[in-house]
Amino acid sequence: MIIRAGTVVTMDGSPIENGAVAVSGSRITNVGKLSEISATNSGEQIVDLGEQALLPGLINAHCHLDYTCLRGKIPPPKSFTEWIRAINAEKANLSPEDYVRSINDGLAEAKRFGTTTIANLTAFPELIPRIKPLARTWWFAELIDVREPSRANEIVDAALEKLKSTEHWGLAPHAPFTASANLYRRCEEIALSEDVPLTTHLAESREEMSMFRDASGPLYAFLKEIGRDMSDCGQETPLAHFMRHIDFDGPWLITHLNELVKSDFDLLRRSKPNFHIIYCPRSCKYFGHSPFQFDKLCEYGFNVCLGTDSLASNDDLSLFAEMRAFQKEFPKIPPDEIFRMVTSNPALALGKPHLLGRIGKNCWADLIAVPITGSTSAFEEIVAFDRVVSWLMIGGQVQNPA
Repeated sequence: MIIRAGTVVTMDGSPIENGAVAVSGSRITNVGKLSEISATNSGEQIVDLGEQALLPGLINAHCHLDYTCLRGKIPPPKSFTEWIRAINAEKANLSPEDYVRSINDGLAEAKRFGTTTIANLTAFPELIPRIKPLARTWWFAELIDVREPSRANEIVDAALEKLKSTEHWGLAPHAPFTASANLYRRCEEIALSEDVPLTTHLAESREEMSMFRDASGPLYAFLKEIGRDMSDCGQETPLAHFMRHIDFDGPWLITHLNELVKSDFDLLRRSKPNFHIIYCPRSCKYFGHSPFQFDKLCEYGFNVCLGTDSLASNDDLSLFAEMRAFQKEFPKIPPDEIFRMVTSNPALALGKPHLLGRIGKNCWADLIAVPITGSTSAFEEIVAFDRVVSWLMIGGQVQNPA
């Protein structure tokens, strides 16, 4: 099959005008000008997408599809701890069937907005066999042992048994305030032996900073109330606490990092940890977190990606909307760099830079198309796009975005 489009955005060099992509099975076999691809793939069916831009499918680097059903249920809270209490109350009313429906609905919505790969954190890996495979999914088991740290190994190993039958998976110790050092350690052991990625939430809120650095604040009081051992508080920042306890040299997908102080940046500069950083612009605004330090993190060489977080703190699962929100916050960042945060950057974070997030020979044939007018640069129009996509392919199979 040959797919022709007015503009083909490969992410390797300038967009190709009147371009074409040859696809065989689940892979891209060639990309270039239509005349070149037609000559070397004679006799192949040509699918003409008109004057649209053909793009690599988008990659959502951080999402919680478990909570798709909670859209609009929790108004922006006065505090992060208030939100934790509110979402726990909502979750108490959900059944396994609710979660299955929620995840399936979330995958369908993400696909409509052009997401072909999603890094999804789920508290229920046992439900994965009941999920419709609508997008290429990395399943991260979200792990918490705050009420039972003595069971850390048991909790991790139980999740491992449920994940191993999936094609792409990883582990997600939730956050340093809900996952013990032993739980993180066991996740690191498995990641090393199984060569899988790890992700965690870190330095998300001011209350997390107050808890670890000052042994005070609403989050400190809440966790002490439910029985967490608070002896690790009052000493250092969340980032310093995390880095003191991890031994894993492999890549971490670190979500948020909203709350950083000067000593944290000194630590990052000295230690240069293997972090890929995921920012969720609209979720950050919903909570009223501190401004994301994008410029400084890029200056230190970190790979920054975008995610949607969950619909318990966002309006929809559109990465286009996240790009627009990011552009509003950081207007000096070129549109092509913003687009990389939902394509080639998360592909690198997931360890698949030669298969995902770009259009090139031997890449997975995960493609989307959006209309552009040519009135401005292609990347400006792509970032400004605010609808559902008109055409989508995952693994070489054309799918209905709706």
